[in-house]
Amino acid sequence: MASAIIEHLENAGVHSGDATMVLPPQKLYIETIRRVRLIGEKIAQALNITGPFNLQLLAKDNELRVIECNLRASRSLPFVSKVSGIPFIELAVKAMLGLPVSNGRSVFELNYVGVKAPQFSFSRLKGADPCLGVEMASTGEVACLGDDLHEALLKAMIAAGFRPPEKSILLSLGGEENKQKFLPSAREISELGLTIYATEGTSRFLKRHGIENLPLFKIHQPRQPNLRDYLLEKKVDFLISIPHTGKRIEFDSDYRMRRLAVDLGIPVITNLQLAEALATALKTKELEDLKIKSWKEYD
Repeated sequence: MASAIIEHLENAGVHSGDATMVLPPQKLYIETIRRVRLIGEKIAQALNITGPFNLQLLAKDNELRVIECNLRASRSLPFVSKVSGIPFIELAVKAMLGLPVSNGRSVFELNYVGVKAPQFSFSRLKGADPCLGVEMASTGEVACLGDDLHEALLKAMIAAGFRPPEKSILLSLGGEENKQKFLPSAREISELGLTIYATEGTSRFLKRHGIENLPLFKIHQPRQPNLRDYLLEKKVDFLISIPHTGKRIEFDSDYRMRRLAVDLGIPVITNLQLAEALATALKTKELEDLKIKSWKEYD
């Protein structure tokens, strides 16, 4: 049996087609990897599969649950083949012909990392909220290689159309839990030399924890300084808006903020885990550190 395990940056709840995928996995436990392989082998035997198939699983503290099993090749197959150099389609054909199949190489032996980032067309969909969920929204994808996760992630996101912030970033973290979880990443962002703007509640939280920022009032608040003006005047380079649906007025206002940013061509991230990974990547790598290398140079 030939297999590869891809790790999603985003937690469950984001459609796999919209997920940021990492190969080889960077944060999975060895025991989790072992159990994934065992589950895959048992399902293949039970269903008598002799061709390509893909599993989607939930993993938490080495506890695993199978979400679905698709008896077909997925869009991830060419990504896995390109990154690993393992010809999975060729191996699948051999399996269907009854010939012996072996990887010959493990993806865990790779000395580099591949990241597949989704591409979206929210700017062409009038009124659409750029929040990710269980329904697929992406219209394309880009895969890039790097010497580590940070380099590969930045390359992939830039290739997918995200422009890294150069002067400023706006943070809107809905809910106390999101604020607490993002605090280490907010500290990383504060060390980048960027001007940090924040919505009122987020601003108070960040200041309590020693992170300097400039507060902006939300669109529905008739007060100044208002984030609507700052977005229109392009004073904001990048928006991280983690949704919180606890209060309807905040949800509506946050939607208007995200939608305005999209209409103005300002990059928007709405997923906590992706925002955390991006903050660490920006803290770790300068744009000059991103190496321009051909696919064949990675081995």
